[in-house]
Amino acid sequence: MDPLDFGRWQFGITTVYHFFMVPLTLGLGLVVTYLQICYVRTKKDEYKRMTKFWGKLYLINFAMGVATGLVQEFQFGMAWSEYSRFVGDVFGAPLAMEGLFAFFVESTFLGLWIFGWDRLKPAVHAFSLFMAVLGSWISAFFILVANSWMQHPVGAEMIDGRPRMTDVGAVLMNPLAWVTVSHVITAAIQVAGGFLVGIAWYKLWRRRKDGIDKVVDGKVVVGESDKGARDKTDYQVWFKSLRLGAVVGLLAFAGIGASGHLQAQMMIHEQPMKMAAAEAACHDGTSFSVLTVGELGAQSCDKIHTVIEVPGVLSFLAHDNFDTPVKGIQTLLPEYEAKFGTNLPNNPLYGERAGQKIDYLPSLEVSYWGFRGMIGLGAVVLPFYLYALWVTRKKGVGTVPESKLLKNVAVWSILAPFFAISLGWIFTEMGRQPFVVAPNLQGDPSIHLFTAAAISPGVSGEEILFSLLTLGLLYGVLMVVEVYLLIKYVKAGVVAAMPELVQSHHEDESNDKSKRDVLEFAY
Repeated sequence: MDPLDFGRWQFGITTVYHFFMVPLTLGLGLVVTYLQICYVRTKKDEYKRMTKFWGKLYLINFAMGVATGLVQEFQFGMAWSEYSRFVGDVFGAPLAMEGLFAFFVESTFLGLWIFGWDRLKPAVHAFSLFMAVLGSWISAFFILVANSWMQHPVGAEMIDGRPRMTDVGAVLMNPLAWVTVSHVITAAIQVAGGFLVGIAWYKLWRRRKDGIDKVVDGKVVVGESDKGARDKTDYQVWFKSLRLGAVVGLLAFAGIGASGHLQAQMMIHEQPMKMAAAEAACHDGTSFSVLTVGELGAQSCDKIHTVIEVPGVLSFLAHDNFDTPVKGIQTLLPEYEAKFGTNLPNNPLYGERAGQKIDYLPSLEVSYWGFRGMIGLGAVVLPFYLYALWVTRKKGVGTVPESKLLKNVAVWSILAPFFAISLGWIFTEMGRQPFVVAPNLQGDPSIHLFTAAAISPGVSGEEILFSLLTLGLLYGVLMVVEVYLLIKYVKAGVVAAMPELVQSHHEDESNDKSKRDVLEFAY
């Protein structure tokens, strides 16, 4: 059993699962902060309800993100000790700063926000959430700085076989890091937008199905129900959430497109093989492949055929014009072999893999379809954003259609941005292979590390397989728990975060407290 294969599967599974929580935390935190600022300024009850409801879902997701994120730190020493030694002198600074923000700034201010309702002044309370969200964004920045250094090493030089940081400013100002940060943050905001649209759509549809709201002469007649505090303010909660989600999602989509274009340009210059694999481009050319068929999994150009392509688009992505050719696989392979060798070095770090032929071509199957899946799933929610804006216009219907099918599609579309951003990360990491630290082709290409040398030499395949199965089972349980909690509180609606809306004034307060969970107590 090769520990390298199991180590990569383990890191991939745990990281992708953890990253399902990260974008929702980053994006939803911004939305909840905006809602609370609106409440502080206007004192409108619907903004308070929106803050508490979406804030509760934010806290559930945040807690799961912290629990699953800790495993990533342990894996550096558990399965990837050689990688940790190689990057340690560079990663020490950004990861230390990430830890300070994650465990001090975020935790402190989030605690103040959770337990500060009716204890802190409204402006101070809102500022606490703002600082917690800002801390999570800065924490993400430092993580992305470290990841971007793996993709584009700067600010370091090789000393005694290891990179040593020579310019912390260059590491923090890595141009790839800033492009990546903008791309990830806008993608996270789109995740939050889709989350709001899907849930608000469901809640408005539920009000129509239960006969609370009706459409007469093309306009909504808002009703009320004593059950679950589903009054006219409740309607405003979901109406405004639907519109806010659509606006946020559309703005974020525009940001994703702009930052993605810049990222693609850097990728073509720094990791040209990654872009060639994403296009399954065997030969130099200018066309963007819409559909390529054949045996992509065979890692060969012999049986790959482009069926549909758009002339000039690939050149535009790379060079902002439509006629400059982009290098293909067959041109790039000899260049990589000339620079970095054809076989792995005869070094004890490589174990039994020493001397093996190096395959510089990433998985075509993963790269090609991952790239298209990222783009396609990111765009699939656009019709719902546009339609949501249409029905929430000033003189519009003011609610969603009665169609159950359309409701189901809207709810399931919540997952599309999550999978889009996950496929983007899989493409980013898999496309870097066979390097775990890719060489800087425009700078010092000597700073690189093959993935085959990064695995812990003292860990067997059986041991990593055991931890892979254990962590996979644990993460599966955590996934069930989070989905259960989110569905439970979404179905309950605002009263899940504000039980006082349905409590009788004569109910014994001490008995009431015994029934409330910790998040309700915090609120």
